Amino acid sequence: MNAKTCKDFDKHYARHLQQLKLKGLQPKTIEAYSRAVRRAGDYFDGDFAQLTEQDFADYFTELTESHSWSTVKLDFYGLRFFYEHVLRQPWVAPGLVKAPRSQRLPDIVSVEEMQRILDATRQCSYRVFFYTLYSLGLRLGEGLRLTVGDIDAARARVHVRDAKGNKDRFVPLPQATLECLRRFWRLHRNPVLLFPNRHGGLAGAASAKTPLDRGGVQVALRKVVEECGLKKRSARTA
Repeated sequence: MNAKTCKDFDKHYARHLQQLKLKGLQPKTIEAYSRAVRRAGDYFDGDFAQLTEQDFADYFTELTESHSWSTVKLDFYGLRFFYEHVLRQPWVAPGLVKAPRSQRLPDIVSVEEMQRILDATRQCSYRVFFYTLYSLGLRLGEGLRLTVGDIDAARARVHVRDAKGNKDRFVPLPQATLECLRRFWRLHRNPVLLFPNRHGGLAGAASAKTPLDRGGVQVALRKVVEECGLKKRSARTA
């Protein structure tokens, strides 16, 4: 792209990031929508001025050949956001992308299988974390965001914040899970985080400002599942 086009694209991209944050979108959505604009910018040499529906039809046709439908869908939404909130123009390709319908039921880990996973998890923080996700029915991110203040022992419930759709919800708190979390908290005694990161060991956990590393948790779970010889994948902990 030429110097002027490059300058215009950089300006629009910076505003795109600003608008994504101002609209209160989640970090993962911000990254996906910004990646969509970068990818399309490379394809169209940064020039969005005169693009037509056919241009985007050609673009998304190529994209479906090299990427998953979830990526295609996110790129579609990201570009629509870019047109509406940055370029201040009507989105030129409404209804262009529609993923094929499918009904795929998630694999459910049985109680016996979960017990095998817990028995094979050597690290205490991971073992308690996996047990908490399973017993409360939480997603990975929901579990990582849990704080001490989210545990309501008196009402036997957990306040799950920023769940799917940016909504909060309450889930029942089994007595066994409460007792497990209390024992675990006595080990690290972090005043805020329920699952503080492990940098600095047990001594550093009490003053940690961030939770367990998401990637580390995922890697640990995959290894344990492989060791157990399980083929199923829990939709909640994936």
